[in-house]
Amino acid sequence: MKTKRDNIFIRFFKGVIIALGFILPGVSGGVLAAILGIYERLLSFMAHVRQNFKRDFLYFLPIGIGGIVGIGLLSKPLEYLLANYQMIVLWGFAGTIIGTLPTLIRKSTSRTKRDKIDIIWFFSMFIGGGLFLFFMSEILGTIPANFFSFTIAGILIALGVLVPGLSPSNLLIILGLYAPMLKGFKTFDPLVFVPIALGGIISILTFSKAMESLIKHHHSRVYHFILGIVLASTVLILIPNPYSSESISYQNVTSWDWILSIGFFILGGLLALWMSNLEEKYK
Repeated sequence: MKTKRDNIFIRFFKGVIIALGFILPGVSGGVLAAILGIYERLLSFMAHVRQNFKRDFLYFLPIGIGGIVGIGLLSKPLEYLLANYQMIVLWGFAGTIIGTLPTLIRKSTSRTKRDKIDIIWFFSMFIGGGLFLFFMSEILGTIPANFFSFTIAGILIALGVLVPGLSPSNLLIILGLYAPMLKGFKTFDPLVFVPIALGGIISILTFSKAMESLIKHHHSRVYHFILGIVLASTVLILIPNPYSSESISYQNVTSWDWILSIGFFILGGLLALWMSNLEEKYK
């Protein structure tokens, strides 16, 4: 039997997981929220803050606390793991994302049947979105790490929640803000947290209602957009990118590295499936 304590604990854990979408390259907080079954309710809350404020605030409070705790606790080990075990870590998270696809596929047809336009959307986002992400560093430049640029980072991070499939960390790497942001997260530096929070608020106030309207009126289209960009970004996690200094590298890898990478890929997929089943149990 589900208890209030169970609910709070699971929501806190979901917040920790969603924090990965803020700091892990190739992962979208919005996709994680959608997979964990809270995306549409979160979007509705952000678009209509004054409606049912107390109820929704209390519901999302454990998630928000989990997100903050997750960012603080995971930033330092993540920095270490990416520096020393990059291939294994990225393959593990790629497996986790692949394991979420069955949930997204079911969600994409939960209101209407799939049609030809949905399929076109999917392949357009998979191919077009993938190419854009791959060559993004050729399109965008880098900017210095300061209050203004971290405000931009906050806008992008919030968009990563509002627009499932968008990985803010990928964009921040290309803009040269990822490493300074991760360093600030490790130390809970207010000069990093405050402008990012400000940018997030600006992004939510500006874009949440538009995204809610798209979900309401074009649910199937939006989710096939998500599927295409998620699959594209997952493939790109595992492909070396000569235009990005922080992309995955397969130089000097050993057979043991491949065994561990494939093992964590499988474990990541199983973890995602388990989380999906857990969400169904507690819906």
